Amino acid sequence: MELYTERHGLRKPIRRTNKISVDVYGVLLDICKKYYKNLTHLYALEQHNDFMNKDYIEFNLDKFEKRMKIKIPDLYRNEIGRILQPQEDDEYDQYALIDLIEYVAQNIKDIIEGWNSERYKNYWDIRCLDTDVIFNQYRDEINEMFQEAGLLYSLTNDKIVERIVESSPLTPEIEEQVDQISEAGTRELMKDAIALYKTPYPNARQDSVEKIWDALERLKTYYRPLDKSKSVSKIIDDMSSGRSEYIDLFEQEFRSLTKIGNKFRIRHHETNKVDITDNKHYDYFFNRCLSLIALAIQYL
Repeated sequence: MELYTERHGLRKPIRRTNKISVDVYGVLLDICKKYYKNLTHLYALEQHNDFMNKDYIEFNLDKFEKRMKIKIPDLYRNEIGRILQPQEDDEYDQYALIDLIEYVAQNIKDIIEGWNSERYKNYWDIRCLDTDVIFNQYRDEINEMFQEAGLLYSLTNDKIVERIVESSPLTPEIEEQVDQISEAGTRELMKDAIALYKTPYPNARQDSVEKIWDALERLKTYYRPLDKSKSVSKIIDDMSSGRSEYIDLFEQEFRSLTKIGNKFRIRHHETNKVDITDNKHYDYFFNRCLSLIALAIQYL
């Protein structure tokens, strides 16, 4: 529900960012902790109540913490190894927190919990179910915090965190078209490129651009047994409906993208290639190449 200042347009726009602040880190971590008990099927602590002579299980926090030291070693911890929120002057890895968010999402299960008896309350028991309806609630809480904090991330139904790229030409419709590319090699290169483009990790930007340029080069050979030049000509002719103005336009764009791939450090890594040091430039290259491919595959 919107608050008063939101309903009446009195609140300043939220600054959109990829940076997880200390305070937001703490809130996101608290959401994860809230659902730790839904990992009891993996981290069960077997207990016994002598008075009732009954066995029961609790969430084993120690076992979980030890596993996370191996699974996500860069999570912020105190001196005794407990996962906690960093303070303002502390160095922390926000992507390790994203790993934790994904880990909970990918392993969360429904549970039934409560006292063994509402009258005597001898012990608190957790019973694990083999369903994950609770994931929807967890996803909604994480995404609500992402949105409120202006974070350009989203926890998807596939249980992974993707970055949100504003004003990107990449749409669900384009992803659906990619899935329908009949040539398996081009299809898989495009799917890999898109997955890398959407991941929050900055280092993946270079890999995403390399993959989509590989997809472009493979697309050029789509029509076999035609050679590469004739295959490209057929693709361009189909895209242009035979109109000379568009043939010139698309021929120039294919040549320009080929030159970019050879001049910049995208597909080749010799010392004479131009380094790309700004991730925004990677996004520009990716989206420019994507725009041409997305159009071309509609005519294949």
